[in-house]
Amino acid sequence: MMKVLDKENWNRKEHFEFFSQCNEPFFGITVEVDVTKAYQLCKANDWSFFLYYHFLSTQAVNEVPAFRYRIKGDNVVVFDQIHTTTTLLREDKTFMFSYMPYTQSFEEFVAAAAKEKERAQNSTGLGMNEHTARLDTIHYSAIPWINFKGLTHARNFDWADSHPKISFGKLGKNERQIKMPVAIFVHHGLMDAYHVSQYIDGFQDLLQR
Repeated sequence: MMKVLDKENWNRKEHFEFFSQCNEPFFGITVEVDVTKAYQLCKANDWSFFLYYHFLSTQAVNEVPAFRYRIKGDNVVVFDQIHTTTTLLREDKTFMFSYMPYTQSFEEFVAAAAKEKERAQNSTGLGMNEHTARLDTIHYSAIPWINFKGLTHARNFDWADSHPKISFGKLGKNERQIKMPVAIFVHHGLMDAYHVSQYIDGFQDLLQR
């Protein structure tokens, strides 16, 4: 479900109008999160760490209202729930865009991911469909080969994109901690760095439970 935001009474109305005029309204922040406990939990339970951090990230996303805002035509809409789209790697090293619906159950998330993994291995190309194109999704990507410090995205400026984009990088390990780089790109008309910090803090908290 979604509702139209009352822009006239929105405290960020001028911010939205200002940044929506930019040729590139997105801004990016790259951080490292401590994944030590989450990684150890996955190893102990034979869980996919890839799926677990996507699951936790989506939980954190849904707790920040600004991450559920999207631009639809002339309106800003607010969704009740945001779902997962992420890249799945095939054996030939091409990737497919996948879709996993929001759930509070990790087991259900894993089951949905298994169907998408099967679809990836039995197909070619990007795998885009009506689900991956949904407005109520967040665009994830995984880059497990690179412990990046920054990241950019390919963008079509003729397309009015407002999906947040979050990328996860290669784990960095030492004797005490395991850290993972996370790059977050968001539409500045819909949120500011404060809202990104809410997501980062929420994601970090979930990773450490």
